[in-house]
Amino acid sequence: MSYDREFLLHGKKRNAVLDLPEIQRFGIDSYRDANYVSIYGLQPAQWYARGIRLLGRTAVECTRDELASAIGRDVAALAGYITHALVVDPFVGSGNTLYWLLRHMPGAHGLGFELDPRVFELTRRNLLIMGLPIEVLNVDYLVGLSRIHAAPGSLLVVFVAPPWGKALDAVNGLDLRCTEPPVTEIVDQLQREFAHCRLVCAIQVHESSQRESLTELQARFDWHLLRMYSLNSPGQNHGIMLGTNGWNAL
Repeated sequence: MSYDREFLLHGKKRNAVLDLPEIQRFGIDSYRDANYVSIYGLQPAQWYARGIRLLGRTAVECTRDELASAIGRDVAALAGYITHALVVDPFVGSGNTLYWLLRHMPGAHGLGFELDPRVFELTRRNLLIMGLPIEVLNVDYLVGLSRIHAAPGSLLVVFVAPPWGKALDAVNGLDLRCTEPPVTEIVDQLQREFAHCRLVCAIQVHESSQRESLTELQARFDWHLLRMYSLNSPGQNHGIMLGTNGWNAL
């Protein structure tokens, strides 16, 4: 039995709290790296010793340190001198991407939404253990977005990475129109809710992302940039699509 993406995300370990050997085995079986699931700036043995715990699905879906930090650097470079931004993760999961975005954007405020009650409770507990000033609410992303009161002209950064689930297929790649919910649906909602803001969407993608789904997204923005990160073996790399509305990053 392999501790791979399919087993942890869709098998009996999906909602199980993993022990340290299981976390390390997932890294070894999937990426030949026992320390693959490094979060909050800590390797698995370090964060586990501090009491941090993850479900099987979160171990797969979380954005590990190396990738999350790279995303944070690129978003911060785009935001430039603006420090009082609101940074939102509507599908916060472990909260690790939000953690790294805030590390690279001093002075920004972080807000995350997590609908799954078990993921929420573990993440809330993990953030308390780490002493991280990240606000996470146990609400649907639509409810969460409706509670945001952003001033006209303010900068709103949203990390868009809903669960990929079956949208990532070994043969056909990642179709961003089939995530849970579809990325296009999320972006449309953001643009309706925050037409008065300077909006930055940082959308997590995969090197296998279907061209048609990327093209549909790019057409929704005033400006966009696609960047891939060569951090894994070929065929396993992630990237980010940055898009802005209400201002042009050039």
